Amino acid sequence: MPCPEQAPMTGLGKEKILDKSLKPLYDISTIAFKSPAPIIFKSNPAENMPGLPVIINAPFSVGTLSKHSLTAAIIAGEKTFALPSSKVIIETSSSWDSVASLSVIIFLVKIYTVKFIKKLQNNSNKVFIIVCNLCYSLLLCYDFIFIRGSAMIKRFLKAVSLVFVFGLSVSSLYLVNLFFMKPVSIDHFLGKEFLTSLIDSPESMTYAGMFDQYNWITNHNSKLSIPQHEDLQEGIDEARKSLGILNKYNSSSLSANQKITKSIAIFDTENYLKELEEFPYHDYPLNQVRGAHHNIISFMSDMHPVRNHSEAKDFIERTDLVIDVYTSQLDWLERQAAEGIYAPEFVYAHLIKQLNELINYSFEGHPLYTQFIKKAALLDITADELASLDADLKLSIENSVTPGFVLLRDFMVSTRDNANPHHGIWSQPNGDEFYKLRIRSYTTTDYSPQKIHDLGLSEVARISSRMKEILVSLGYDADKTAGTLMNELNEDPSMLYADTADRKEIVVQDYMDMVNEATEAISGYFHTMPKAPVIVKPVPEYSEKTAPGGYYQAPALDGSRPGAFFVNLYDIKQTPKYSMKTLAYHEATPGHHHQIAHSLENEELTLYRRFGYGTSAFSEGWALYSEQLALEAGLAPDPYDELGILQSEIFRAVRLVVDTGMHYKKWTREEAIAYMKAKTGMSDTECRVEIERYIVWPGQALSYKVGMLKILELRQKAKDALGDNFNIKDFHSAVLDYGNPPLFIVEQMVDEMIAKGLEKT
Repeated sequence: MPCPEQAPMTGLGKEKILDKSLKPLYDISTIAFKSPAPIIFKSNPAENMPGLPVIINAPFSVGTLSKHSLTAAIIAGEKTFALPSSKVIIETSSSWDSVASLSVIIFLVKIYTVKFIKKLQNNSNKVFIIVCNLCYSLLLCYDFIFIRGSAMIKRFLKAVSLVFVFGLSVSSLYLVNLFFMKPVSIDHFLGKEFLTSLIDSPESMTYAGMFDQYNWITNHNSKLSIPQHEDLQEGIDEARKSLGILNKYNSSSLSANQKITKSIAIFDTENYLKELEEFPYHDYPLNQVRGAHHNIISFMSDMHPVRNHSEAKDFIERTDLVIDVYTSQLDWLERQAAEGIYAPEFVYAHLIKQLNELINYSFEGHPLYTQFIKKAALLDITADELASLDADLKLSIENSVTPGFVLLRDFMVSTRDNANPHHGIWSQPNGDEFYKLRIRSYTTTDYSPQKIHDLGLSEVARISSRMKEILVSLGYDADKTAGTLMNELNEDPSMLYADTADRKEIVVQDYMDMVNEATEAISGYFHTMPKAPVIVKPVPEYSEKTAPGGYYQAPALDGSRPGAFFVNLYDIKQTPKYSMKTLAYHEATPGHHHQIAHSLENEELTLYRRFGYGTSAFSEGWALYSEQLALEAGLAPDPYDELGILQSEIFRAVRLVVDTGMHYKKWTREEAIAYMKAKTGMSDTECRVEIERYIVWPGQALSYKVGMLKILELRQKAKDALGDNFNIKDFHSAVLDYGNPPLFIVEQMVDEMIAKGLEKT
């Protein structure tokens, strides 16, 4: 069909347009562009592009117009001609420059990439959206250079373009394989899974620290995770999909390290999936120990950086979202109630009291406000800017934080009459099976509740005997139980710090001295020591009443934040001198800090193995083992120091008895408190706090002692097998060099160490 007269085509003869012998190079007639406006093409008979494309329009019909209009343009020069068309065929001579062909292809890819990206805007897979946008940006740059650039640029970059297109194609195939199929490498698959979960959690990105320099792109420091009910089914679907992919990897084609990774990932995913499918509402996510009401305040006060004005504004934007988080938590609690699952009565009493305190905070006493203002006052900003931040945060607390606390408080008050009269998880629907799953998840063993209970009774008897032996040698009454004598020791004034104004500073410095001494003393027990330092800090005042005696916070991945050992200095009696070394060794060195920092710094481990999986059976088991290691290293030569280590150990052994007692043998809270007090010598208040923690966190307390006993068992196994060739450094490497794995993997690694040692002999 001839071209319309109103569309001049400078340099193009009419005979060429009507030449039917020309073979179409690229047929896009099936795409059927539909537009109420003309499709405009620009052309230029430049010498460097001989044989420009010939455009022939197909029949046009108003009846075929779509509501999706499209105005398309191929930009190649100055002159213009217009063709109203619903279908377009591009024809060319054999001498048409390949760059012009690529320009048309790029044009089409750009159009459909934009449309595809728009459809993905609500997609939760942010990584994929970022990749799509990146590819589109590259296409824009490529189009600009080759269509608008000079002839010299085209000639120079023509070869490079082919390499670029090939590389982009390979990269695209890799990304498609990574995100939509079974990736070639299991490490790539699990790394992608970890990064996706990390990017989906703004709090995790802030915690990591390494993403803060890119916050201008990610904007994560102004966001909070707001769980939705739909997340449950999505989590189930994703877990099933992941498990299916993991099982497709043929173990015979995996490296030794990848086989370990596969075992860990399958174990973890199976447990996670089973809990989501069968016990989605059995946990108590809002309780006196942990929950959104505590976690957000702790996270915002301790983890959110306020190093400049922008981060200060992010803090306030995050605070504005607190009400949404609490509303989401309320929705979850209502769904749990619909399942007939309610927490025990004491949980309601504690929560209502805690929430009322949070609601009634003045700004001057509010932890969110006080911590923020302390940091903001140190910024290089004007007085007006500081005043503006102050006013904005107060408004955010009034409109978001406090109303959120009221929502949760009102729910607890309205449902208190439905509180569970029992304390063990056995009383919940199918609670016995849930407890078995929790034991498997937390201890990474298949031990039965009865086996763990019996193990606890045996360990309590053994440790009590040794404690009694030391106490009698120190002149204590042999007719009294070890627990009674330890209670007397706790009340001994010589074991307590004087209640002076500078007591906290003195205790913190004493702890720091202990950590430094331990770091030097235990260096001979390891092939490598962690590079990240550890500091000692007091527990923030706002959480002193409910926080444990001590806890550890890992260093930032980028080294911007050291590891931190937090000590609770609220009650002077919580810090008897004989127990301080034990706590320092457990939380810092050679305990949690040594193990966690070593894992984070181990570049031989994949992303998943360094950050994607962890279990308290290993981490807490190692920390408890570290107390024994410190004793062996001569760090506790005083008998009172050994008593501190033994009390810590019997405390963990008692946990085996009382946790299984309440959740399996149907003990009451009072029976468990009485048993713990009798065996450990701890006060009534301390025992009550601990027992109530185990009630709302079934199974977690079992991990400490079970993990420690497994490490000691494996060490003795290696000693027996290797004899004089046993090397403690090699043993610790076999235990620590594989991240934070399940105990069955630790045993596998120690067995391999033994086999290698026997080969040498």
